[in-house]
Amino acid sequence: MSDHPQKRVLFTTQKAFASRLILATLTGRPIRITRIRPSSPTNLGVAPHEISLLRLLEAVTNGSMIEVSMTGTTVDYRPGLITGSTQGLGAHRGVIRHEVPAACTRGVSYFLIPLCLLAPFSKSPINVLFSGPGVITSATPAGDLSVDSVRTAILPLFAKFGILKDIELRILRRSNPGARGKGGAGEVQLVFGHQVRLPKTLHLLNPGRIKRIRGVAYCTGVPASNNARMIEAARGILNPMGVDIYVFSDVSSAPYIPSNDKANSTGKTKTGIGFGLSLVAESSTGCLYSADVASPPAGGAPPEDIGQRCAHQLLESVAAGGAVSIAAVPTILTLMSMSSEDVGRVQLGKEVLSADHIIDLARDMKALGLSSWGFRETSTGQENDIVVSVVGKGVGNVGRKIA
Repeated sequence: MSDHPQKRVLFTTQKAFASRLILATLTGRPIRITRIRPSSPTNLGVAPHEISLLRLLEAVTNGSMIEVSMTGTTVDYRPGLITGSTQGLGAHRGVIRHEVPAACTRGVSYFLIPLCLLAPFSKSPINVLFSGPGVITSATPAGDLSVDSVRTAILPLFAKFGILKDIELRILRRSNPGARGKGGAGEVQLVFGHQVRLPKTLHLLNPGRIKRIRGVAYCTGVPASNNARMIEAARGILNPMGVDIYVFSDVSSAPYIPSNDKANSTGKTKTGIGFGLSLVAESSTGCLYSADVASPPAGGAPPEDIGQRCAHQLLESVAAGGAVSIAAVPTILTLMSMSSEDVGRVQLGKEVLSADHIIDLARDMKALGLSSWGFRETSTGQENDIVVSVVGKGVGNVGRKIA
């Protein structure tokens, strides 16, 4: 974050919108994103969830400048200092209340994972309460993880970088996507109180063998028998693995939102009704592989299908190879790039590394001045895996240096 004006880094389209904003904030580089849905007849420019993310960034930083064009197709972002939940800078009694709009179609993990990447580099602890009619705690058709998967498969990975104290993710009210996949009226609170100067250098080269599988079956506003049916269907596929399996069942009532019926304007209606399953497999070396499936907003999927799909998805995640699940790869590689100026190594499956969003992440990191990645074959002879080497930038927590 130099005193001299920096030239904006240019990006196009809404692809990897959240990732680019987070990388820009971590590196202190101003960016301009153009051609955001320029030809959409109904959803021109930035979407409601993207506007909500920009507001969240403004709340947890000080000095950020955000400019959106009249048509919404261009966003200029100049990042400020990551201050966290500092009293007087958007926080009330140490808590930032972030309200997600009803038109949001993305799960709350769309906001949680970027926030978790910023939190270790904040000047003070981050405590954000997500509320409002748009909070969806389950997995979504857009590919967002459920809050359960973030808590059990993403947050534990921060411990490998020496970030492990005072981290908590609370699900205060569950919800699934509402009508047409919009809104859910859930409530989630993230407390991230471990700030570091620099993350530790990571060396994760031994995937190990799967030793246990844990999971959460959840249902909102539907009978509890749906959970039992999902668990039984998943166990029917996973039991032959011969590992320790335990799936917790969580039953919640559906949240209420104000009714849009003009005849009964004071009434309320149920929303966020559905069910889903989150599974996490842990290896003997502490590697995590996750799977997440929820019922579609339109309904029509029996619990047995959800359970079987989630179990198959978990097996595919393990079979893809490497020491990191594909859902956690962006988090791991981003933290490796921000660590001390040393070479970190992680073993990934070639299929995982060749995913489009991982390739886009590598290009965005290079454009923002972070190190390129190096590749070499594994020393264990695993043909489907490759070792990725990342040199840390050593930028670290600017707020802690100032303090």
